[in-house]
Amino acid sequence: MGYDLHITRAELWAENEGAEITAEEWRAVVESDPELTFAPEAGEHFAIWSGPSRHAQPWLGWSDGNVYTKYPDSALLRKMVVLAERLGARVQGDDGEWYTGDEPLDAMLDAADDDSSPSGGPASWWRRLIGR
Repeated sequence: MGYDLHITRAELWAENEGAEITAEEWRAVVESDPELTFAPEAGEHFAIWSGPSRHAQPWLGWSDGNVYTKYPDSALLRKMVVLAERLGARVQGDDGEWYTGDEPLDAMLDAADDDSSPSGGPASWWRRLIGR
């Protein structure tokens, strides 16, 4: 289990009937982008992004009319926003929130790695989100 971000044309990524991104559209975007390479060992519709990332292999996959990834860093989120624009879509989180590419996901990932809570209170929303 993980927290996904989705490139979608729908108002809610999980209810995208009639607003799907087709596998052919995704393939065309990957093939036209020199920073993306298909990774057939991960699955037919998975691509690896060669841009700067905290992750060793920042990936994007297509499934059921949306493009998605798990726990992207800020750089991959910005790439997703660019790809979404090319597809006439937007980037949405699992819970329906929209992303513009300006969100500091790296800071949230760093905070999730920090076991201390300065307030001594409940874990941050990001830590609760990723189950840490």
